[in-house]
Amino acid sequence: QVKLVQSGGGSVQAGGSLRLSCAVSGNSISNYCMVWSRQAAPEKGREGVATIARDGNIVYADSVKGRFTSSIDNNKNTLYLQMNSLNPEDTATYYCAADLRSRCLLRSNERDYWGQGTQVTVSS
Repeated sequence: QVKLVQSGGGSVQAGGSLRLSCAVSGNSISNYCMVWSRQAAPEKGREGVATIARDGNIVYADSVKGRFTSSIDNNKNTLYLQMNSLNPEDTATYYCAADLRSRCLLRSNERDYWGQGTQVTVSS
């Protein structure tokens, strides 16, 4: 059984930084396209933030490019999202996901496994 457990997040002032973690168990993280998504409100859809493909290629949403960095520690089977220069528009529930599909697409919410979500709140 594959499980994704998230940690990190919280509240920070604009300009601050946070780091999110997503620990994968039940399979090697290298088997998946790994994804960070966020949802600002229940009525809004989930927005892809970053993907890391199996070949290591990383794609970021334009809204976070240059501020967010996604990485994987294969030894720890863990995905990370370092978020710098946060602004109030980054406030959302953040989710990690693992995707077995051959194409690692940022603009997709069809994932095989999801983390439980973690709240990030940025105040001005």
